Amino acid sequence: MPEMRRSPAELRSMFGENLRILAEAYPSISELSRQLGINRTQFNRYLSGESFPRPDVLSRICDFFDVDARVLLEPVQNIASGADPLTGPFLKEYVGVGVKSVDEDMFPTGFYRFSRRSFLEQDQYVTGLVRVFRDNGATVLRGYETRAALSTQGMSVTRQAREFRGLVLQQEDGVSVLISRRGAHTASFNYLSRVTSFENNFWVGYVTRTIKESIGDDRIVRMVYEYLGTGFGAAKEAARRAGYCTADELAPFERRLLKVGEPFA
Repeated sequence: MPEMRRSPAELRSMFGENLRILAEAYPSISELSRQLGINRTQFNRYLSGESFPRPDVLSRICDFFDVDARVLLEPVQNIASGADPLTGPFLKEYVGVGVKSVDEDMFPTGFYRFSRRSFLEQDQYVTGLVRVFRDNGATVLRGYETRAALSTQGMSVTRQAREFRGLVLQQEDGVSVLISRRGAHTASFNYLSRVTSFENNFWVGYVTRTIKESIGDDRIVRMVYEYLGTGFGAAKEAARRAGYCTADELAPFERRLLKVGEPFA
């Protein structure tokens, strides 16, 4: 049986309903019309299903809301469901802005050595290596937990179990990183801000882990990232030295940035 064709009125109605849903995230139709470069009266005609936009205007609307021309044919919920939730219509102007705006000057591609105090042992520090790169316009991060860090908790130390990945977002005066292990079994949140140094290659901030409150265990500690560049030499050395260490084994500048002996405020 041939598919039933929709009338122009039905198409206008579908588009108008979808446009109203997309516009709900904006407090002012006037401001939304201005951002789209569409006359407010004409925009209202689209919303009410009285009129179709020209092809060039439709393209502009689709680009703005990150949808495609199916907005004429299908409920927008079906179209958005296959999109990246972080950069789709609902979060585009909130989380999505931070996802797409981390440039090379802010947080360059390459390897980083990190150091932080252990969550479990007050007198121990953890060092490791991560790689930052760009993927389809987003800045992402990949690394591996040290075997020692997982084995002390009775967890698997296979390569797959140790791997973690993260998404970097721009913040007002730094970057944040949402990190998770495979299967989203554990997660952490990093905040980092660049600090003045000889080579301008250090970031300092903190890391929090997503666990329940427990007496004696920390959920937030200071963290330092040191940019090593894109070469493999320094990265291999950092990977070889990754694991637990004492405060005395950290570099002097690391100890100063981590404020060894001072409680987190």
